[in-house]
Amino acid sequence: MKTATSRKVLLLVDFINPMQFDGAEDLAPAAIEAATATAALKRRYRREGWSTIYVNDNFGQWRSNFHKLLTECRRARGPARTLARLLAPDDDDLMVLKPRHSGFYATPLQLLLEQLGARELAITGLAADFCVKCTAMDAYVRGYRVWVPEDCTAAESEERKRDALDWIALTLKARISPSTGGRRGA
Repeated sequence: MKTATSRKVLLLVDFINPMQFDGAEDLAPAAIEAATATAALKRRYRREGWSTIYVNDNFGQWRSNFHKLLTECRRARGPARTLARLLAPDDDDLMVLKPRHSGFYATPLQLLLEQLGARELAITGLAADFCVKCTAMDAYVRGYRVWVPEDCTAAESEERKRDALDWIALTLKARISPSTGGRRGA
């Protein structure tokens, strides 16, 4: 079966997340806000015919798969369940598990994006100052146009998020703006 083309692609980084790490309690409220905004953006991308790819940490579980992780998060209590409910994948969404911080490192993401004919990436997710930043950097060096919808990202503090988004805008020439419009950065 041939993969459809999609010049624009929405990447959801680490939203399907058991939220079991130091700092999760600080990240959780902002993560839920970001997931709510991302769900609306995802619906818009879907209406416009663009692809969505979940790029998720494997949390060191080398026998894991995305659907098992999703099931575990749906069964959990608290923010993990809320995130999974807000951003449950549709049947035609794509999934990539990553072993480290960047969605590109040691994953098939680059090949998948090439097959889709992607040129522009909207990078959303957790956390803006780590995995989103690393994924955006790797997208930039591969020649993709990068947009980071600021309301679709979260970090453990607003200051860490703002610092990361400022760095992404300045260094990667990425567009930083709300998912609903407006413009900040390049």
